[in-house]
Formats: sequence, structure tokens, C-alpha cells
Amino acid sequence: MTSIVVTGLGATTPLGGDVATTWAALLDGRSGVRALTEEWAAELPVRIAAPAAVDPLDVLDRVEARRMDRFGQMAMVAAREAWAHAGSPEVDGDRLGVAVASGIGGLTTTLATYDTLNEKGPRRVSPFAIPMLMPNSAAGYVGIELGARAGVHTPVSACASGSEAIAYGVDMIRNGRADIVVAGGTEACIVPLPLAAFSSMKAMSLRNDEPERASRPYDVERDGFVLGEGAGIVVLESAEHAAARGATVYARVGGAGYSADAHHITQPDPVGRGAISAMRHALSAAGLDLADVVHINAHATSTPQGDVAEAQAIRVVFGAAADGICVSGTKSMTGHLLGAAGAVETIATILALYERLAPPTINLDTLDEGVDLDIVTEPRKLPAGDLAALNNSFGFGGHNVALVLTTA
Repeated sequence: MTSIVVTGLGATTPLGGDVATTWAALLDGRSGVRALTEEWAAELPVRIAAPAAVDPLDVLDRVEARRMDRFGQMAMVAAREAWAHAGSPEVDGDRLGVAVASGIGGLTTTLATYDTLNEKGPRRVSPFAIPMLMPNSAAGYVGIELGARAGVHTPVSACASGSEAIAYGVDMIRNGRADIVVAGGTEACIVPLPLAAFSSMKAMSLRNDEPERASRPYDVERDGFVLGEGAGIVVLESAEHAAARGATVYARVGGAGYSADAHHITQPDPVGRGAISAMRHALSAAGLDLADVVHINAHATSTPQGDVAEAQAIRVVFGAAADGICVSGTKSMTGHLLGAAGAVETIATILALYERLAPPTINLDTLDEGVDLDIVTEPRKLPAGDLAALNNSFGFGGHNVALVLTTA
């Protein structure tokens, strides 16, 4: 089976405008959540979120950015960093693929365009509106930028989208369609509609007076997730191709596991059946023993049901071996980036292996008694030798994706 390696990383998140600043903030245990001071937020029940630390308009050319929705701008910023980080490899466009996902797509453009239509009439609607709001537009723009002709794809699986895109990129290389795939996820929807809708579902934290402490995975007083925005992109490459060009390898992708709950459109299976299946498939694909895994970056959104269901699923999969695994919930710092979450958390998992240092889970004061795991609350050194780690991503609709990463 073709070995797949990661040779480039790129991100823009609530903690920083690139991978280095994001990773440093994760290790420092800093929160990217803040109070929303915009006028439109004043009447909302939820008035906190985790906006990107660096506005993409401060990075991209203004003319270029004007033709992209904010989620596409985020993807372009992260993709350019990842490509440069990989050494801007020379590759035949017919052997280069892109898989950039989003859970929602160009929502800001959709809402703004509808307002324009109602307030100013159809003649004032931008001719760029459809290319901006399409969920595949971020992938399309990245593909055009890089000249990728092996295939440009956009998996849409809610909060599992970013991880599914990376798994799809792995499949593209293993199926012989590409030598390199630029893969990840992006999201930008901190606007009134999703904040109001998610809060109506009772899915979001109402800690408006304590924004930095609102996202608190596994804590007994958690009351929902915090909406974030950003993008995470990795450069995937066959090990043979990477070696031929002398690329630096940050990790290997051991395997991916997919499943579906077939239970409820928004609630997880209460016994974690789908999560268990995804993790087991990923471990089997990687050919690993349970004891090989030393770290998990958990989905851990800070919702009352989701955190316990995932924790119990991990215990079922690993049994006694779970005692040797340290678990991080990085959404405690970034908030929930929806379609970008899995990609950004995959990057955190890669760096944990590469630097042998697991990031903490912040805001954990009292562990929920339903969570029988070793939750990291301070940066934790990982052991020497060959290591493996798992990244979990679960989404509305019952989508489950687990990725196994190993040291290079």
C-alpha cells in the first residue's frame, strides 16, 4: 500500500494567522474566544465567538479577495502557507489534486446577496455571487492557483468535512490519481443567522460574560460549543514522490476510517456506535496495535451529550490501552470551526507527534464523571520512538471520520 506523508502545513485560526502562531497559542493554553461587539450581535442570545485572529483581507490582494467569500479567502491564505511550507513543489498539474471542504460554504455572500436583491433589486446582484457562495468555490480557487488538474473536490459532511477532505486526498494518491494533494477545510460564518439558529437548538454556550472560559470540553459545567472560523490545509504526498524531491516529512497518514450513525440528524448515537466503527476502521487501515496510539485530538465540542459519547467510544475501542493515551480537546481554545475543525485539529495532531508535545485542554475545572480518560490540561511530553495519534471528527447528519497519524 502506498505510504502517504505530510510535507506542508497551513492555517489561519482564532489563535493566529499561520501555523506557527496557532501552535504556540495552543501550547500556551490561550483562548481565541471573545465577546462580539458588533451592533448586529446586541440582540442575539449568544454574543461570543472565535473570529480569525488575522483578517484575510489584511493578507490577500484586495482585488483578488473581492471575488471570494470569506471562507474562500481563509482557504487561500492557508493553502498558500501550506504550499510554501512544502517547498512549492514542482509537479505536473495532471498529478496534482485538491480536496478542500466546507460545512456551510459561502454563507456570508448568500445572506448579503439576498439583502441586496430585496433592498436594491435584481440588477444590483453581483455577477460574482454564485461563484462566491458555492461550497466548492474555495477548492476551485485553490485548484486554479496551483494548476491542479488531477481533480478538485469538496466533501460536505458538516463538522467532519475537513477530516474527510484529508482522507479523500489520501485516497486520491493511493488510487493512483495524484502524486500530491492539497487538502483540508475552511469555514467563515460568524454572522447572526447561524448564531441564532445554533442557539435555538440549545447547542451553543451562553457564557456571554466569560467568553474565554465558555468552551470547556469534558467539564461538568459545559453548556455548548462556541462558533469559530478559519482554515487548515495540509500537503499530502506519496512517500516516494516526497523522497525523490528531498521534502521534509512531518508525519505519515496511517489510515482513515469513515462511518455514519444513522441515528439522528444532530444528536450523536448515545453509545457512540458510529464513532467506534470509524476509529476501528482507521486503526485497521493503519495496521496498528491499540498500544501504538499515545495521543488523541478529540472532537470534544463542549456539548453535554457529544463529549461523553465520544469519551465512552474511545474507552470501548481502546479498553485498558486507553489508560496510556493522553487526550486533548483543542476546541477549548479555538472554538468550533465547523468544516475547518477537522483539518486544523489534524495539523495540531501532526505537530504533537512532530514535536512530541500534546497541547492542553483548557477550562477543565471538574471532569464529568462519564469521562474515563486522561485529559491533558497542561502540555504533555510524548515518549520517544515510533508513535501514533488519532484525530476524531464527527458532524451533524451522523458523519464520523477518524484519522490515524504516525511519526515520520
